[in-house]
Order: sequence, then C-alpha cells, then structure tokens
Amino acid sequence: MKGKAIIFCAPSGSGKTTIVKHLLGKYSNLGFSISACTRDKRGRNEENGKDYYFLDIHDFKERIDRDEFVEWQEVYPGAYYGTLKTEIERLWDEGKNVIFDVDVKGGMNLKKYFGDNALAIYVKVPSMEELERRLRSRGTDDEDSISRRIYKMKFEMEFQNKFDVILLNDDIEHSWQKAEDLYEKFTKDELVITQKPLEV
Repeated sequence: MKGKAIIFCAPSGSGKTTIVKHLLGKYSNLGFSISACTRDKRGRNEENGKDYYFLDIHDFKERIDRDEFVEWQEVYPGAYYGTLKTEIERLWDEGKNVIFDVDVKGGMNLKKYFGDNALAIYVKVPSMEELERRLRSRGTDDEDSISRRIYKMKFEMEFQNKFDVILLNDDIEHSWQKAEDLYEKFTKDELVITQKPLEV
C-alpha cells in the first residue's frame, strides 16, 4: 500500500466532521476521501466530485457488481453510500494519506480492508442528551429524522470498542489537539495499537 488511512467514525452530531476538516486544514499530506452516494444533492451548495460522487442507484449497483468499492452499504432503504477504489488510488498517487469521515459500519469495513495500515478513531460525546441537543440545534432535521438518527446512534455506540481509539469530544479545541497527536504518531509509526481501544 502506498499511504496510510485515518478513519473517523461517530454518530451524527458528534463533531467528527469538524475534527476532520481541522486536520485537513493543518496537514498538506492528508487528502479527504470523497464518498459515492445515491441521494440527491442538498441545495445548491453541494457539488459532484467535491462533496460526494452522486450516482443513481442503477450505476451504484453496477459498480458493486464490478467490485469497484472498498466498502459500501445501504445506510437507509434505497440510500447507498460507499468508497470507490479509484478515489483511494487518486489520493495515494498524489502522495497523500487518506482521511475518512464515515459511519460506524463503513469505518469497520474500511479497517478490515486496510488492516494495520489504518487507524480507526471513534469520536464519542459526553452523553446521549448532549448528542440529541447538538442535533436539534442544527435545525436541519425534522422530528422523524432526529428520531431515526437517535435510534441509529444508540446502535452505533455498541461498536465503539471495536475501534483503535475512542476520542472523547467534550471540548473541540482539545479534541483537535488530540487528533493532531494521534495523526502524527500514527504516520511516524509511534502509536501502539492493541486489542483494547486507546481512550483519549
């Protein structure tokens, strides 16, 4: 393998995307893996090839049949998400390590695929109440959507011990520092990965 893979997973509202964006802004040798999905673009701001690779379901399923994905899943009925092998090659060819912002199932599949070449980090919030508060404060989801997300969060939290690191995000600036430390140690092969997750 040409580069390393840094995988950030967490339920919605945990702050993982903010941490990922911080690392991308700090390290020029880090590239973001753009996921493929079958959902529609949200508003005018989202761009194909920048936010996601927007595919129709027929195209997505054909790519599954051709084994073009590192990992994929049907997150909600009819809503497929996945990581294209060509996307990883693109970043490695640019001499970059790859950073992922995915859900828990996707993260576990990526860790399995990349093995010791990947660092899988689960971002944890202090409590379910805090997570629910963050979701509601966004103002982007209706009550039904929030209810679905909370159900999924409770399910995903059961898998946190399968990750290499559990990063508690109780203060965002402190979490940025912890994430920087993890990235630097992992890319220098100074981070010891054990069966039990490292809690930071």
